[in-house]
Amino acid sequence: MQDRSQPAVVDRAAFQAALDALRVREKAHTREGDAIAAARRRLPMVEVDPGTALTGPRGPLTLIDAFEGRRQLVAYYFMWHHGHPAAEQCEGCTWVAGQVGELSYLHSRDITFAVLCQGPYAESARYRDFMGWRMPWYSAEESVDTLLVGRQIGLFHLVCYLRDGDRVFETYWTTGRGAEAMDYNYALMDLTAYGRQEPWEDSPPGWPQDWGTHTRVDGRPIAQWSRIEAGRSDDLTAGS
Repeated sequence: MQDRSQPAVVDRAAFQAALDALRVREKAHTREGDAIAAARRRLPMVEVDPGTALTGPRGPLTLIDAFEGRRQLVAYYFMWHHGHPAAEQCEGCTWVAGQVGELSYLHSRDITFAVLCQGPYAESARYRDFMGWRMPWYSAEESVDTLLVGRQIGLFHLVCYLRDGDRVFETYWTTGRGAEAMDYNYALMDLTAYGRQEPWEDSPPGWPQDWGTHTRVDGRPIAQWSRIEAGRSDDLTAGS
């Protein structure tokens, strides 16, 4: 008897027929995604103050400085738990920020990516260094109420901006699962037989779905463990 926690075993022809039927839906999904992206490009925009204060590695700067001279900026607003150790920082933000590596493709399209942390610069920058990230990192702590006006502070947000000379405009924002745009792991998991293995998924009976807390294990965001094993200090205090 076949294990119920595995897909049915069929011959190659039956497998290909089922895959071909699914491919029709996949292509429709891709086309719908293209149509949504086209509609997103046609959204109106709202002007924001280009002089909104940020803090970076060389001290104070402004929102327009974070563009690094490029025309567009994609900003991830990293949640921050003030005074908490690294193990207690946001596992969701650690998950998505950790996917950001090669930025040259964004730069080739005149787009800058930066993290705008909702906490203080010195403490949060030590977290970035502990994680080994190299993306531009700034603190938006003193301006987050202005930058995220009308939105819930303390949640992560992904926000897109457009610069026109000395003026800056907000063109799009999302949160929650919208931030999955930054991640490749879930996209790959979704291709596998067992998917993300999370309880909310529509999977056949018997499929493993053990990942209730999907980005934290043994008291830490998953990605931190390799840094600890490599001997890096996760002390975020000023004396580090």
